[in-house]
Amino acid sequence: MAAAETRLAGYPPLVFAGEARRLKSALALAAEGRAFVLQGGDCAESFADFTANSVRDTFRVLLQMAAVLTFGATVPVVKIGRMAGQFAKPRSADTEQQNGAELPSYRGDIINGPEFTEAARVPDPARMETAYFQSAGRLNLLRAFASGGYADLHQVHRWNLDFVARSPLAARYRDLADRIDETLGFMAACGIGSSSAQVRETEFYTSHEALLLPYEQALTRVDSTSGEWYGCSAHFLWCGERTRQPDGAHLEYLRGIRNPVGLKVGPGMQPDELLRLIDILSPSNEPGRLTLITRMGAERVRAALPPLLRAVRREGRLVAWLCDPMHGNTISTASQVKTRSFEAILAELRGFFDAHGEAGTKPGGVHVEMTGQPVTECVGGAHRLTEADLSARYETFCDPRLNAEQSLELAFLVAEELKVRRGNAAASAIAAQ
Repeated sequence: MAAAETRLAGYPPLVFAGEARRLKSALALAAEGRAFVLQGGDCAESFADFTANSVRDTFRVLLQMAAVLTFGATVPVVKIGRMAGQFAKPRSADTEQQNGAELPSYRGDIINGPEFTEAARVPDPARMETAYFQSAGRLNLLRAFASGGYADLHQVHRWNLDFVARSPLAARYRDLADRIDETLGFMAACGIGSSSAQVRETEFYTSHEALLLPYEQALTRVDSTSGEWYGCSAHFLWCGERTRQPDGAHLEYLRGIRNPVGLKVGPGMQPDELLRLIDILSPSNEPGRLTLITRMGAERVRAALPPLLRAVRREGRLVAWLCDPMHGNTISTASQVKTRSFEAILAELRGFFDAHGEAGTKPGGVHVEMTGQPVTECVGGAHRLTEADLSARYETFCDPRLNAEQSLELAFLVAEELKVRRGNAAASAIAAQ
């Protein structure tokens, strides 16, 4: 382990402090309701799925979703991928069983292998170096896609039109697609065409859970311009439900770096506990420093979230609020296949928005596990996937993900929600004058 950490510590950083600072500024806008965050990607990236096509396809769907949300919310969308580093996965049990045999749990490719064999489940420090080099390769592709013309808004809109044409909910989505088309036409008439950097390029950031501390520590660097410490494995790092102990090593690590950081917030979180964690991670109350990612479950969000929103607002804490509607809605079929219901995901999102409306706080974005591939891991959606469909392309080694069509469908539905809420807020403001 020590030898692998020493080698990692000598490698170049994967991201740079200036990039992390730009993201922090964008997240500060999201906390104020002046931007909206889209964070998405795999539950756990796979070494075996290291291809240009897989990176491109997930990036493409995130661009499509961002375009839809930009027009729905009429605010900038901050795009953050669960990509180029999301190789570690927390597990609820130390072991798992198959066909009567018991082995250590699979904890992500950065630690051990997914194959159900004794050899594969032995932790291997050399995997950290593989994760580093694969992250560097994925980042290289993402930066090229973001700045090389692939993110051109006209191209993204054409992809969305293709989706609308084949969706069972085509009529529902056509209005927003037409509005995007009209806006692009207006921009072209004003001389803002595909040659403009604002049209051809986009900012894209990476993120993952800071779970494997030896890897994170080995990639921590001092910024040469500010003299401050930054985690250079990703622009944005977060702490999960299982590792957010106030006196734990994970919070201590995140407390010491200057990146924007996140904290997962489950339904058991109490207001006093949350305020204590906020004070640890953001003692100076710096705008954009801390993002709270709520993961309540559709059945609990309306009761569990409002007290937290009120407490944070009452104490004047500056945070961005994101909704993770995935992790609280994981279920198992009769045959013990993990899945998630698209309808439950939407229900939690609506509860998230309603809670913010009642508390007078700003919903800052969404955090979803998704892929650009046509997998069949979550039931429901416009194409009405059922449990019987799951076996067609169930490819995840960890948690079920939204496929490309379900992800874009989710973006259209969230855009409609944002459009309605902004319209209601404007009407209330006029009525109050």
